[in-house]
Amino acid sequence: MVELADKVSRRGLLRTAGGVAVAGAIAQLGAACARAESNAGASPDSPAPVKLPRLMAPTERESEEMPAPLAPDKRVGYAIVGLGRLSLEEILPAFGQCKYARPTALVSGDAQKAAQVAGQYGIDPKSVYSYETFDRLKDNKAVDVVYIVLPNSMHHEYTIRAAQAGKHVLCEKPMANTSAECVEMIDACKKAGRKLMVAYRLQYEPHHREMIRLCRSKALGPIKTIMAVNAQHQGDPNQWRLKKAMAGGGALPDIGIYCLNATRYLTGEEPIEVLGSVYSTPDDPRFREVDETADFFLRFPSGARAVCSTSYSCHVSKRFRVMGPEGWAEMDPAFPYRGLRIRVSRKTPDRPIEDTSEWKLDEKNHFALEMDHFAQCLRKDQQAHTPGEEGLQDMRLMEAIYTSAREGRPVKLEPVAGLDAFRGPAPEGS
Repeated sequence: MVELADKVSRRGLLRTAGGVAVAGAIAQLGAACARAESNAGASPDSPAPVKLPRLMAPTERESEEMPAPLAPDKRVGYAIVGLGRLSLEEILPAFGQCKYARPTALVSGDAQKAAQVAGQYGIDPKSVYSYETFDRLKDNKAVDVVYIVLPNSMHHEYTIRAAQAGKHVLCEKPMANTSAECVEMIDACKKAGRKLMVAYRLQYEPHHREMIRLCRSKALGPIKTIMAVNAQHQGDPNQWRLKKAMAGGGALPDIGIYCLNATRYLTGEEPIEVLGSVYSTPDDPRFREVDETADFFLRFPSGARAVCSTSYSCHVSKRFRVMGPEGWAEMDPAFPYRGLRIRVSRKTPDRPIEDTSEWKLDEKNHFALEMDHFAQCLRKDQQAHTPGEEGLQDMRLMEAIYTSAREGRPVKLEPVAGLDAFRGPAPEGS
């Protein structure tokens, strides 16, 4: 992707006729990169897609290639651990859009619910487990990956148990409650010879992949400032997310991590200094144990700065804007499961106006993309794009933010050389 990007100079982009043309040039560059990387990484045993003649005129955007899924018995089998809202509303339905993954087992503390869900997804009743019988997964050859969708405090235990049972692990974020737990999870998987991936779904999603390409291409000039917000208004004070022992923290590790992770993958850099502040309304029963609001500032080696805010007591707002000397690009919304939007604004080179355009991309299921990515990593014996080390780095940074807030001072961090230091190869087609 870098070599292709180098062939399109910033001067050439600036001379195109207007901001829309600039956006189109960058979009074409992204498409070329996608095709090149997709072809380069194609697996020889992947089925060929069905080919159909072009339907629309050249002036219209054509649909993407037909999907080419593997036969069910050749797909990677996933055991879903925890049948809460995320599993039932998003993850299990996403298998319908997977090409390389399928659900083959369930783990739940509610036997009746698990039996009902197993019937809905055609899962063998013998492949339904309780938390007490979890370790029997080692004898189930239909399960390759254990997807841990549990409260944060349980990620550590069940990742280690899954590795000891000989299974690869896909773990929801935040990876754990402490960086020490993250290290133990990574070590356990390495000792067992199993792969560990953290479910950073947005790093596989097309809009975010396009934003990464845009930022790395320098089409906005060098990144100067990123402003990111992720806020929502929490309800029931008895939910596990508001219990420190189960969640590890409040808004910061639950939804603030989206802002933190985005600043890292957009720049490709790791911060060298953080400054944090947290606040909880004293008389609000929801925030007796965890932070209600967290604001944090990040400084990167290139000189880029990030200003982020996250809250459990604001009406939903999920967005970020990247600013450079030659323009800005934003996603609003940026972090939900659906409806993501990109806007890019630049001054028109040859006219005294500013052009703001929206980029339209096909919407993809985030969970299907990440599960298929991990399935392909197993089939090809490759490292995941978001391995355990990526989750560990976020946890270390959040711990530094909490330290800064507690001590009222900036916290300097050891510089990390290079770009994407904690990530594996980019997803196919990105």
